[in-house]
Amino acid sequence: MAKKKTVLDFIRIKENGERFAEIVLYDFTFAMLAEQAGVDMILIGDSMGNVIYGYDGTVPVTMDQIVVHSGAVRRGAPNTFIVGDMPFLSYSVSTRETVANAGRLYKEAYVDAVKMEGGRRIVPHVKAVVDAGMVVQGHIGITPQSVAAQGGFGAQGRTLESALVLLEDAEALQDAGVANLVLEGLPAESAKLITERLRIPTISTGAGPFCTAQSLNFMDVLGIYQMFTPKFVKKYAVLGDQIKSAIGTYAAEIRDGTYPAAEHCYSLREGEREKLAAWAAAHPPVTRP
Repeated sequence: MAKKKTVLDFIRIKENGERFAEIVLYDFTFAMLAEQAGVDMILIGDSMGNVIYGYDGTVPVTMDQIVVHSGAVRRGAPNTFIVGDMPFLSYSVSTRETVANAGRLYKEAYVDAVKMEGGRRIVPHVKAVVDAGMVVQGHIGITPQSVAAQGGFGAQGRTLESALVLLEDAEALQDAGVANLVLEGLPAESAKLITERLRIPTISTGAGPFCTAQSLNFMDVLGIYQMFTPKFVKKYAVLGDQIKSAIGTYAAEIRDGTYPAAEHCYSLREGEREKLAAWAAAHPPVTRP
Protein backbone atom coordinates (compact mmCIF):
# COMPACT_ATOMS: atom_id res chain seq x y z
CA MET A 1 0.00 0.00 0.00
CA ALA A 2 1.39 3.40 -0.99
CA LYS A 3 2.18 5.90 1.75
CA LYS A 4 -0.41 8.64 2.24
CA LYS A 5 0.60 11.84 0.46
CA THR A 6 0.94 15.11 2.32
CA VAL A 7 0.36 18.76 1.41
CA LEU A 8 4.08 19.06 0.65
CA ASP A 9 3.94 16.03 -1.64
CA PHE A 10 1.23 17.71 -3.72
CA ILE A 11 3.27 20.91 -3.96
CA ARG A 12 6.29 18.90 -5.14
CA ILE A 13 4.12 17.22 -7.75
CA LYS A 14 3.26 20.64 -9.16
CA GLU A 15 6.87 21.82 -9.00
CA ASN A 16 7.95 18.71 -10.93
CA GLY A 17 5.34 19.27 -13.63
CA GLU A 18 3.53 16.06 -12.69
CA ARG A 19 -0.15 15.32 -12.05
CA PHE A 20 -2.25 13.70 -9.32
CA ALA A 21 -5.78 12.28 -9.19
CA GLU A 22 -8.65 13.25 -6.90
CA ILE A 23 -12.01 11.49 -6.88
CA VAL A 24 -15.26 12.44 -5.17
CA LEU A 25 -17.10 9.71 -3.25
CA TYR A 26 -18.99 9.13 -0.03
CA ASP A 27 -18.73 5.64 1.49
CA PHE A 28 -16.48 2.94 2.91
CA THR A 29 -16.63 0.39 0.09
CA PHE A 30 -15.92 2.73 -2.80
CA ALA A 31 -13.22 4.48 -0.74
CA MET A 32 -11.53 1.13 -0.20
CA LEU A 33 -11.64 0.37 -3.93
CA ALA A 34 -10.38 3.86 -4.82
CA GLU A 35 -7.42 3.50 -2.48
CA GLN A 36 -6.60 0.09 -3.92
CA ALA A 37 -6.80 1.63 -7.40
CA GLY A 38 -4.22 4.24 -6.42
CA VAL A 39 -6.01 7.61 -6.30
CA ASP A 40 -4.07 10.30 -4.47
CA MET A 41 -6.89 12.30 -2.88
CA ILE A 42 -10.56 11.72 -2.02
CA LEU A 43 -13.10 14.50 -1.54
CA ILE A 44 -16.29 13.80 0.37
CA GLY A 45 -18.32 16.38 -1.51
CA ASP A 46 -21.59 18.04 -0.61
CA SER A 47 -22.68 16.75 -4.03
CA MET A 48 -23.93 13.86 -1.91
CA GLY A 49 -27.04 16.02 -1.64
CA ASN A 50 -27.80 15.29 -5.29
CA VAL A 51 -26.46 11.80 -5.89
CA ILE A 52 -26.96 10.15 -2.48
CA TYR A 53 -29.88 11.94 -0.85
CA GLY A 54 -31.85 13.07 -3.91
CA TYR A 55 -31.99 16.76 -2.96
CA ASP A 56 -32.39 19.39 -5.67
CA GLY A 57 -28.93 20.74 -4.80
CA THR A 58 -26.19 20.87 -2.20
CA VAL A 59 -27.68 23.50 0.12
CA PRO A 60 -29.65 21.06 2.36
CA VAL A 61 -26.56 18.97 3.21
CA THR A 62 -25.68 19.20 6.93
CA MET A 63 -22.46 19.02 8.92
CA ASP A 64 -23.69 15.78 10.48
CA GLN A 65 -24.04 14.18 7.05
CA ILE A 66 -20.59 15.31 5.92
CA VAL A 67 -19.02 14.09 9.18
CA VAL A 68 -20.67 10.65 8.99
CA HIS A 69 -19.74 10.09 5.33
CA SER A 70 -16.21 11.42 5.84
CA GLY A 71 -15.68 9.00 8.70
CA ALA A 72 -16.83 6.11 6.51
CA VAL A 73 -14.46 7.14 3.73
CA ARG A 74 -11.54 7.45 6.16
CA ARG A 75 -12.14 3.91 7.41
CA GLY A 76 -12.18 2.67 3.82
CA ALA A 77 -9.10 4.62 2.73
CA PRO A 78 -6.77 5.03 5.72
CA ASN A 79 -3.74 5.70 3.49
CA THR A 80 -5.28 8.32 1.20
CA PHE A 81 -5.41 12.10 1.66
CA ILE A 82 -9.04 12.85 2.63
CA VAL A 83 -10.83 16.18 2.18
CA GLY A 84 -14.17 16.87 3.86
CA ASP A 85 -16.45 19.43 2.21
CA MET A 86 -17.78 22.23 4.41
CA PRO A 87 -21.53 22.49 3.69
CA PHE A 88 -23.58 25.62 3.12
CA LEU A 89 -23.56 28.09 6.06
CA SER A 90 -21.01 26.04 8.01
CA TYR A 91 -18.25 28.60 7.33
CA SER A 92 -19.93 31.96 6.77
CA VAL A 93 -21.74 32.88 9.99
CA SER A 94 -18.65 33.58 12.12
CA THR A 95 -15.00 32.59 12.10
CA ARG A 96 -15.49 30.97 15.51
CA GLU A 97 -18.24 28.73 14.13
CA THR A 98 -16.17 28.01 11.02
CA VAL A 99 -13.25 26.75 13.12
CA ALA A 100 -15.60 24.65 15.27
CA ASN A 101 -17.19 23.01 12.23
CA ALA A 102 -13.85 22.32 10.56
CA GLY A 103 -12.64 20.90 13.87
CA ARG A 104 -15.52 18.44 13.90
CA LEU A 105 -14.35 16.98 10.60
CA TYR A 106 -10.83 16.62 11.99
CA LYS A 107 -11.78 15.24 15.40
CA GLU A 108 -14.70 12.99 14.40
CA ALA A 109 -13.81 11.89 10.85
CA TYR A 110 -9.98 12.22 10.85
CA VAL A 111 -9.86 14.18 7.58
CA ASP A 112 -6.61 15.67 6.28
CA ALA A 113 -8.22 18.88 4.99
CA VAL A 114 -11.52 20.72 4.66
CA LYS A 115 -12.87 22.37 1.50
CA MET A 116 -14.48 25.81 1.40
CA GLU A 117 -16.17 27.47 -1.60
CA GLY A 118 -15.67 31.12 -2.46
CA GLY A 119 -13.08 33.78 -3.19
CA ARG A 120 -12.02 36.88 -1.29
CA ARG A 121 -15.21 36.98 0.77
CA ILE A 122 -14.20 33.85 2.71
CA VAL A 123 -10.57 34.85 3.33
CA PRO A 124 -11.15 35.60 7.07
CA HIS A 125 -12.66 32.14 7.52
CA VAL A 126 -9.82 30.44 5.65
CA LYS A 127 -7.25 32.28 7.78
CA ALA A 128 -9.05 31.31 10.97
CA VAL A 129 -9.06 27.61 10.07
CA VAL A 130 -5.42 27.67 8.93
CA ASP A 131 -4.39 29.53 12.09
CA ALA A 132 -6.11 26.79 14.08
CA GLY A 133 -3.72 24.27 12.53
CA MET A 134 -5.96 22.77 9.85
CA VAL A 135 -5.54 22.44 6.08
CA VAL A 136 -7.95 24.14 3.67
CA GLN A 137 -8.72 23.28 0.06
CA GLY A 138 -10.17 26.27 -1.79
CA HIS A 139 -12.82 26.21 -4.51
CA ILE A 140 -13.64 28.91 -7.08
CA GLY A 141 -15.39 29.08 -10.45
CA ILE A 142 -18.74 27.32 -10.41
CA THR A 143 -19.53 27.09 -6.69
CA PRO A 144 -22.66 24.92 -6.28
CA GLN A 145 -23.55 26.30 -2.85
CA SER A 146 -23.98 29.79 -4.34
CA VAL A 147 -25.06 28.78 -7.84
CA ALA A 148 -28.31 30.75 -7.53
CA ALA A 149 -26.32 33.94 -7.04
CA GLN A 150 -24.19 33.03 -10.07
CA GLY A 151 -27.27 32.62 -12.24
CA GLY A 152 -26.92 28.89 -12.77
CA PHE A 153 -24.24 26.33 -13.56
CA GLY A 154 -22.78 28.18 -16.56
CA ALA A 155 -19.01 28.20 -16.98
CA GLN A 156 -17.12 31.00 -15.24
CA GLY A 157 -14.09 33.00 -16.41
CA ARG A 158 -15.10 33.12 -20.07
CA THR A 159 -13.88 36.68 -20.60
CA LEU A 160 -10.55 38.30 -19.77
CA GLU A 161 -12.23 40.49 -17.15
CA SER A 162 -13.92 37.59 -15.35
CA ALA A 163 -10.78 35.44 -15.59
CA LEU A 164 -8.78 38.19 -13.89
CA VAL A 165 -11.39 38.43 -11.14
CA LEU A 166 -10.95 34.71 -10.53
CA LEU A 167 -7.18 35.14 -10.54
CA GLU A 168 -7.51 37.79 -7.82
CA ASP A 169 -9.67 35.41 -5.80
CA ALA A 170 -7.15 32.60 -6.28
CA GLU A 171 -4.22 34.75 -5.18
CA ALA A 172 -6.15 36.00 -2.14
CA LEU A 173 -6.95 32.43 -1.12
CA GLN A 174 -3.33 31.39 -1.59
CA ASP A 175 -2.20 34.29 0.58
CA ALA A 176 -4.78 33.25 3.19
CA GLY A 177 -3.18 29.81 3.38
CA VAL A 178 -5.17 27.36 1.21
CA ALA A 179 -3.06 24.31 0.37
CA ASN A 180 -4.61 23.67 -3.04
CA LEU A 181 -7.44 25.10 -5.11
CA VAL A 182 -10.33 23.53 -7.02
CA LEU A 183 -11.18 25.31 -10.27
CA GLU A 184 -14.64 24.27 -11.43
CA GLY A 185 -16.24 25.05 -14.77
CA LEU A 186 -13.57 27.30 -16.30
CA PRO A 187 -12.24 27.50 -19.86
CA ALA A 188 -8.88 25.74 -20.08
CA GLU A 189 -7.11 29.00 -20.91
CA SER A 190 -8.44 30.74 -17.80
CA ALA A 191 -7.43 27.79 -15.62
CA LYS A 192 -3.97 27.81 -17.20
CA LEU A 193 -3.61 31.51 -16.42
CA ILE A 194 -4.43 30.90 -12.76
CA THR A 195 -2.37 27.71 -12.43
CA GLU A 196 0.78 29.33 -13.81
CA ARG A 197 0.55 32.20 -11.32
CA LEU A 198 0.03 30.14 -8.16
CA ARG A 199 2.57 28.27 -6.05
CA ILE A 200 -0.09 25.82 -4.86
CA PRO A 201 -1.59 23.00 -6.93
CA THR A 202 -4.83 23.55 -8.82
CA ILE A 203 -7.44 20.82 -9.19
CA SER A 204 -9.63 20.82 -12.28
CA THR A 205 -13.28 19.93 -12.19
CA GLY A 206 -14.14 20.83 -15.74
CA ALA A 207 -11.29 23.35 -16.03
CA GLY A 208 -9.17 21.68 -18.69
CA PRO A 209 -5.81 19.89 -18.82
CA PHE A 210 -3.43 22.54 -17.47
CA CYS A 211 -4.21 22.09 -13.76
CA THR A 212 -2.07 20.01 -11.42
CA ALA A 213 -4.86 17.49 -10.82
CA GLN A 214 -8.22 16.36 -12.13
CA SER A 215 -11.28 15.55 -10.02
CA LEU A 216 -14.46 13.76 -11.03
CA ASN A 217 -17.33 12.20 -9.11
CA PHE A 218 -17.07 8.42 -8.91
CA MET A 219 -20.70 8.15 -10.00
CA ASP A 220 -19.69 9.81 -13.28
CA VAL A 221 -16.41 7.91 -13.67
CA LEU A 222 -18.30 4.62 -13.34
CA GLY A 223 -21.31 5.71 -15.39
CA ILE A 224 -23.78 5.12 -12.56
CA TYR A 225 -25.47 8.52 -12.15
CA GLN A 226 -27.87 8.99 -15.05
CA MET A 227 -29.81 12.15 -14.19
CA PHE A 228 -27.30 14.52 -15.80
CA THR A 229 -23.81 14.31 -17.29
CA PRO A 230 -21.73 17.52 -17.32
CA LYS A 231 -19.78 18.40 -20.48
CA PHE A 232 -16.43 17.78 -18.79
CA VAL A 233 -17.18 14.23 -17.62
CA LYS A 234 -15.52 11.22 -19.19
CA LYS A 235 -17.18 7.92 -18.29
CA TYR A 236 -14.71 5.08 -17.82
CA ALA A 237 -17.49 2.48 -17.46
CA VAL A 238 -21.24 2.29 -18.02
CA LEU A 239 -22.21 0.50 -14.84
CA GLY A 240 -25.64 2.09 -14.49
CA ASP A 241 -27.08 -0.12 -17.25
CA GLN A 242 -25.27 -3.18 -15.89
CA ILE A 243 -26.57 -2.53 -12.39
CA LYS A 244 -30.15 -2.21 -13.61
CA SER A 245 -29.79 -5.41 -15.62
CA ALA A 246 -28.31 -7.33 -12.67
CA ILE A 247 -31.02 -6.20 -10.26
CA GLY A 248 -33.72 -6.98 -12.83
CA THR A 249 -32.34 -10.50 -13.27
CA TYR A 250 -32.16 -10.93 -9.49
CA ALA A 251 -35.83 -9.97 -9.09
CA ALA A 252 -36.91 -12.24 -11.96
CA GLU A 253 -35.05 -15.25 -10.54
CA ILE A 254 -36.72 -14.77 -7.17
CA ARG A 255 -40.13 -14.72 -8.81
CA ASP A 256 -39.53 -17.82 -10.96
CA GLY A 257 -37.77 -19.79 -8.19
CA THR A 258 -34.34 -19.93 -9.85
CA TYR A 259 -32.78 -18.22 -6.84
CA PRO A 260 -31.80 -19.48 -4.36
CA ALA A 261 -30.51 -22.77 -5.80
CA ALA A 262 -29.00 -25.60 -3.76
CA GLU A 263 -25.52 -24.06 -3.87
CA HIS A 264 -26.82 -20.95 -2.11
CA CYS A 265 -28.28 -22.88 0.84
CA TYR A 266 -26.72 -24.13 4.09
CA SER A 267 -26.77 -27.86 4.90
CA LEU A 268 -27.72 -29.71 8.06
CA ARG A 269 -24.96 -31.54 9.86
CA GLU A 270 -24.44 -35.16 8.84
CA GLY A 271 -27.19 -37.45 10.11
CA GLU A 272 -29.50 -34.58 11.09
CA ARG A 273 -31.69 -34.67 7.97
CA GLU A 274 -33.27 -38.00 8.90
CA LYS A 275 -33.86 -36.88 12.49
CA LEU A 276 -35.46 -33.67 11.34
CA ALA A 277 -37.70 -35.54 8.88
CA ALA A 278 -38.77 -37.98 11.60
CA TRP A 279 -39.57 -35.16 14.01
CA ALA A 280 -41.59 -33.30 11.37
CA ALA A 281 -43.56 -36.45 10.54
CA ALA A 282 -44.38 -36.98 14.23
CA HIS A 283 -45.39 -33.33 14.68
CA PRO A 284 -47.47 -32.31 11.64
CA PRO A 285 -48.36 -28.62 11.26
CA VAL A 286 -51.53 -27.62 13.04
CA THR A 287 -54.26 -26.72 10.56
CA ARG A 288 -56.20 -23.72 11.83
CA PRO A 289 -59.74 -22.95 10.73
